[in-house]
Amino acid sequence: MISCQSKTKTTGFQNGDIIFHASNSGQSKAIQIATNSEYSHMGIIYQQGDDFYVYEAVQPVKLTPINDWIKRGENSHYVVKRIKNVEKLLTSDKLMKMMQIGEKYSGKDYDLYFEWSDSKIYCSELVWKIYYEALGLEIGKLEKLSDFNLTNEAVKIKLKERYGDNIPKDEIVISPASMFESDKLVTIYSN
Repeated sequence: MISCQSKTKTTGFQNGDIIFHASNSGQSKAIQIATNSEYSHMGIIYQQGDDFYVYEAVQPVKLTPINDWIKRGENSHYVVKRIKNVEKLLTSDKLMKMMQIGEKYSGKDYDLYFEWSDSKIYCSELVWKIYYEALGLEIGKLEKLSDFNLTNEAVKIKLKERYGDNIPKDEIVISPASMFESDKLVTIYSN
């Protein structure tokens, strides 16, 4: 179980902080182009003892030591954001609820098709659903796949690889870009 300590003096991270980076995965560039964003991957920071982890949707959904997570990003660059009014909104009870909700996704497969379901899950969907279910907070705007830039050649190739000729343009999605730009978050650290 993840501890409920709220912060550490050495890093300034807090349980529930949201961390973003540009992944080195094969789909990262297509996500960045389609969403017009520097960032393609994200997760929630949790503390366990003296160590910090990122709860993320990769294959499978799991806790990853924060230093390993950072090293997986392009040039080890990352940004940490925090919900506004964190002291009021993210009480220890709410944090515990977030962790309990997150547990139902633990071990689930990564969703390569970005479907809005709970059977498989992708990174921004995981973070969005945990915050929404625990706090009733919608971080970022839900969109349709058709709202993104699907005309770039790198994006077209990735879409063809995933969907063939049946691209589900009406599928509801949440992107790291939309969450990154949310007015409900403030940046607390960028390296």
